[in-house]
Amino acid sequence: MATLTQSHGVEFTRIYSYGAARGDLVVPNSALIGPIDSSDEWIQQRTGIITRTRASAGVLAIDLATDAAKEAIEKSGVPAADIDLVIVATIGNVQQTPSMAAVLADRVGSNPAAAYDSNAACAGFSYGVTQADALIRAGAAHYALVVGAEKLSDIVDPTDRSISFLLGDGAGAVVIGPSEFPGIAAPVWGSDGSKADAVGMNGTLVDFRDGTVPWPTLHQDGQVVFRWAVWEMAKVAKRALEVAGITASDLAAFVPHQANMRIIDELAKQLTLPENVVIGRDIATTGNTSAASIPLATHRLLAEHPELSGGLCLQIGFGAGLVFGAQVVALP
Repeated sequence: MATLTQSHGVEFTRIYSYGAARGDLVVPNSALIGPIDSSDEWIQQRTGIITRTRASAGVLAIDLATDAAKEAIEKSGVPAADIDLVIVATIGNVQQTPSMAAVLADRVGSNPAAAYDSNAACAGFSYGVTQADALIRAGAAHYALVVGAEKLSDIVDPTDRSISFLLGDGAGAVVIGPSEFPGIAAPVWGSDGSKADAVGMNGTLVDFRDGTVPWPTLHQDGQVVFRWAVWEMAKVAKRALEVAGITASDLAAFVPHQANMRIIDELAKQLTLPENVVIGRDIATTGNTSAASIPLATHRLLAEHPELSGGLCLQIGFGAGLVFGAQVVALP
């Protein structure tokens, strides 16, 4: 009987670089309060959001992904042609097929890279990093481009008080490749589908086609999501530190999904982070960009705090599904 040859890759991987693209429009709270009968003060107190970035009508999520990816590739020093894996985390691809990733690979010059979209909502970037790390170490890829890209303004009802004021548009990208040291720790990831109705689309395309529901949009049960994020995700974050073999005092930065400033602050409190740990709070001016929020927030932290380079960062994503993913990474 013939013996198969299985692939073997490198021992370690790391993130080489981050790229970012935000929507071209800055939308203040005052522009959104009319349809939800609210106020700028209420939104800031409840979420910490002052403004959010949204993309103009002619700008698609793939356009934001392209800009973010090009920056990450340029900063990484890896030729685009050497990237043989492209993963796009998104819930906002306006076409069921082709995948956004396949189009992106062609746009940035990475044909014929393996390319696919991943739908893990706000945990999507974490899932993409985990997959890229595993595939490179398994020898199935050499260099990977992982992008979180969303244009959530296309899939939200402006009258929906539960979520409409939270959302923004943007894309964040990283290039991942071989490393001489461990740069991406093992993940703590999973889901709780029993609470899937707490946040997600309020109908299907088949329902819409048949005329039984209006155009499906994002909706959430804010209290259920808040409690789950605060109490359950604190446990996930602590486990991510444990599996990485470090403690909170070893961190340089903490970047949770940018869902709500109160959630971010409560998670930081429960982790008892030292004062020197820099916390990503990009939500104040970008809003909640789902799969794009972690790379966008990390990109901003690195721009504002270059001394973080080489430090360890705990990243945790959580959202619709209810899906979650967390890991510690070395900052480029």
